[in-house]
Amino acid sequence: MFTLKKIATCALQVSAGIVFYTQSAWALLPIEHWSQTNGAQVWLVQSPAIPMVDVQISFDAGERRDPPAQAGLASAVAGMVSKGVRAVGDAPALDENALGEAWADLGATLQAQASKDALAFSLRSLTAPDLLDQAARLTARQLAEPAWPEDVWQRERERLGAALREARTQPATVAAEAFADAVYGSHPYGQRVTDATLAQISVADFAQFHTRYLQACRAKIAIVGALDRAQAQALVTTLLARLPAPTSGQCEALPAVAQVQPLAAPVQKDVAFASAQAQVLIGQPGLARSDPDFLTILVGNHILGGGGFVSRLTNEVREKRGLSYSVHSQFAPGLHAGAFTISLQTRPDQAAEATQVARDVLTRFVADGPTPAELRAAKDNLIGGFALRIDSNRKLLGNVVNIASHGLPLDYLEHWRQRVEAITVADIRAAMQRKLQPGRMATIVLGAQP
Repeated sequence: MFTLKKIATCALQVSAGIVFYTQSAWALLPIEHWSQTNGAQVWLVQSPAIPMVDVQISFDAGERRDPPAQAGLASAVAGMVSKGVRAVGDAPALDENALGEAWADLGATLQAQASKDALAFSLRSLTAPDLLDQAARLTARQLAEPAWPEDVWQRERERLGAALREARTQPATVAAEAFADAVYGSHPYGQRVTDATLAQISVADFAQFHTRYLQACRAKIAIVGALDRAQAQALVTTLLARLPAPTSGQCEALPAVAQVQPLAAPVQKDVAFASAQAQVLIGQPGLARSDPDFLTILVGNHILGGGGFVSRLTNEVREKRGLSYSVHSQFAPGLHAGAFTISLQTRPDQAAEATQVARDVLTRFVADGPTPAELRAAKDNLIGGFALRIDSNRKLLGNVVNIASHGLPLDYLEHWRQRVEAITVADIRAAMQRKLQPGRMATIVLGAQP
């Protein structure tokens, strides 16, 4: 006789070979959106090919909500929700071992993670009614009734502190923290988790944070899987059933978080560090994900330094001069202006030259934009690779979450390729000039020879 665990395992094995769709099938899947009566917002893509569902439940409770003296609170909350649930009514308490066993028996997974902007819970389950119902009810308990065991937090705090201390022996970590300080200043995006901030976090703070931010009316739920709208509504109702919901269906507005301020002047910081390779970071605040220039900047950055071995930076820094094995640029947009960064590693005695070459490439690109040939190659690469961005339920879910988090239109994916194709050289040049100021950037050079 099969147990639930055996049924789940067999079904997952059967479905593993049919995870991928064709390009055209993925592109045509519509996104539905509605509000639940409790105020929660739902985005659904019906993907019936395999009997599985991926769900992400997000709250505006990411690291940007951490009090400065308690940097790391949101991440600690995310880590502690899997350490047990308390007894409520007829539902017994489960410690972290019992909770893990319960998920294993269901053949389902629930993960929590805090990013800069959100605290998110990711559920993956088969859609067999008994399995999905039990997975949804267990998720509801973890969302609403975490136990916050004191002894486990003391253990986790020590583990986190040890991991931080070890990370800060690595040159990349030290350089990245110096860069964040220079680019973000006092903005929450630049807050640094330390032993001191972890010491200020207690289980009482977990409970307070949870009560304030994890309410049903604050939830944004993205669903991709073999469910119709009625089934998705029932699933969401179960997932959020144990969270508090205001009678009006409207949550009190959370305090606004200040925007990242542009750099008023260039910043140069040389960091002494004994390292075989010098670390170089150049950048500034970039743009928010909702910025109308985003797609144009995406294409432009692919040409500048995001396109790997065919980028301008790679050609000038690596191929022509042999100053670095790897050099790239990226934008990290969020609800606020995430950093634009050029990063490279080079021999300590070549750090000054490599830094200057990278700056010169950036300055010329912002002034002149790409060539028509560079733009054509970037479009072909990005459009040709579009299917790889949405070739599984989990990847498609990430795109739906992106749409939900940043207020993008429901047809954003449907028209993505046409919008990329329409971008011109003049568009990229103008967008880069609006967003980047090569003369006012932060430069961190760690480990260079004096």
